[in-house]
Amino acid sequence: MVQICETERLVIRTLSFSDVPELTNILSDPEVMKYSIRGVCDEAATRRFIDWCLECYASHRIGPWALVEKVSGKLIGFCGVSPEEVNGVEEIGLGYRLAKQYWNKGFASEAVQAVLNDALSQKQLSSVVVIIEAENVASLKVAAKAGFYTFDTLEFHGRPVRLYRLTLSQWYVSQNNAANTASV
Repeated sequence: MVQICETERLVIRTLSFSDVPELTNILSDPEVMKYSIRGVCDEAATRRFIDWCLECYASHRIGPWALVEKVSGKLIGFCGVSPEEVNGVEEIGLGYRLAKQYWNKGFASEAVQAVLNDALSQKQLSSVVVIIEAENVASLKVAAKAGFYTFDTLEFHGRPVRLYRLTLSQWYVSQNNAANTASV
């Protein structure tokens, strides 16, 4: 396991097969997976997901990263950017899932901020997209907080969704605005 970065409350690292039991507990929760195109994951599906993550790390140096709470050392979910085919075009898509007990505590926004900072400043991507169903209010808030504002409506895996795009230049503007606001 390789550490990617840290935030105030999280260690963000690569996923490994040793994460299967804890990640299966998270991804087998119907509420956590309500808006996932994959649906609820059993142990075999979680292993396939981690295998795909390892392939992303090897081929693109990006992927869904493990989120580990510093205080407890517990895996609480994942967050990362990875290749995603959208209407026949390969995009770099942001994705995240957190165990239910960590919802509404700012962990998703904290993780997204760190992951986007790593992806956009270190990997020199031109943009990142996030695909969210309009009913997923919590995810819409996390995306807005990260600077995703404008969207197109499209169908993705048979579901109507919003596709938000954050360009590298928009990211830098939002970071400068946040820094200026913090220093006031």
